[in-house]
Amino acid sequence: MRFHQVKELVAWAADYHRGLAEQYDQLAAGDVNDRVRMALEYLAEHERKMQIELANYLEEESDHRKVLETWFDDPADFPHAPTLDRLTECMSCDSVQDVLSTALTMHRTLQDLYAHRVERASVEAEREFFASLSSGHEAEVRRLARDMQRLEDY
Repeated sequence: MRFHQVKELVAWAADYHRGLAEQYDQLAAGDVNDRVRMALEYLAEHERKMQIELANYLEEESDHRKVLETWFDDPADFPHAPTLDRLTECMSCDSVQDVLSTALTMHRTLQDLYAHRVERASVEAEREFFASLSSGHEAEVRRLARDMQRLEDY
């Protein structure tokens, strides 16, 4: 579909984070070493937090209700979604660095999706909303990298 509301993209992203949390939980329950298990459990919790934050935007009393109702025209269905699906399908759990590398790539790809919407935004409120999401994701990428590196160092 070519036309979407901002809330559809936010709901899709929240659902994506929920799916990642479930996948990390499944991988952590599998045959992996203790450090990788801890990394996967940390990432699962992180993804649940990201899902909740995005879901909060969708609540009726949200300050962002008006921008969420904004329509946008994009000939490509959420352009990075197939890339994200491929990343989750080929995730390696051989080491903390493997897990971190895939997690960072997924987050940067989501950040790129938000940046894409900033560039294509038709109104200032939409531009500011997606710029804020992109900036927040950038901070999350830095925090993830720092925390996972600490886990690897111990």
